[in-house]
Amino acid sequence: MKLELTNQVALVTGGSRGIGKDIAKKLASYGAYVLINYASNQEAAEETLGEIEQDGGSGRVVGFDVSDFDEVQRIVGELSNELNGIQILVNNAGIRNDGLLMRMGQEDWDRVMDINLKGTFNCTKAVCRGMFKNRYGRIVNIISAAGEAGNPGQANYSASKAAVIGFTKSTAKEFSPRGITVNAVSPGFVETDIIADLNEDMRKKYLEAIPLGRFGRVEDISGVVCFLISEGASYITGEVIRVNGGIYM
Repeated sequence: MKLELTNQVALVTGGSRGIGKDIAKKLASYGAYVLINYASNQEAAEETLGEIEQDGGSGRVVGFDVSDFDEVQRIVGELSNELNGIQILVNNAGIRNDGLLMRMGQEDWDRVMDINLKGTFNCTKAVCRGMFKNRYGRIVNIISAAGEAGNPGQANYSASKAAVIGFTKSTAKEFSPRGITVNAVSPGFVETDIIADLNEDMRKKYLEAIPLGRFGRVEDISGVVCFLISEGASYITGEVIRVNGGIYM
């Protein structure tokens, strides 16, 4: 895989832990200057940056709420002007607030939509003008198998991720004449804090449902993200790449 990102700037939302953290570290290892976005956990973001710098990479932490349109446009606009553009955007920030629809409150629905869907819109809008001007850009949206297959108790989460698929395909068609690709990566069960909190019975149940017989690793996801940013994927746009061990085909 040919991937040389020196002199390129990458914004990774929700980049302080889990999948986002590994994406940020991997992009930095290929030479990108990485903007590590966080909403509340600055300490975790600083820790991610420290690991990047320890490995010889560079970047900075950037605190903002992806759901706040004005804040995103202002902060990302300032960063883009200072750094002569943002060439790579990974829309990774996302939350879950699970519950059966019968018991789901309006605020439970709205907050998930605000972060997962509106946040993707806000950040994409903030970087696209610069990408259009430079006739180059790589955008990768992190979705979920739940957005393709649906899950009981996740009507809000599944709907938000399904909507990002439509957003991905629409923006891919809009942006492609300017040399910008837009793709989505759809993880299944990945070894993050969520999986770590499962009891042994639940872990066994989920593992039995995965044809490859194991949970995903964060490296499985970050590797595919880096491929979609690479020159080898320059003719791929509007696609959803499933990285789920076969749990949804």
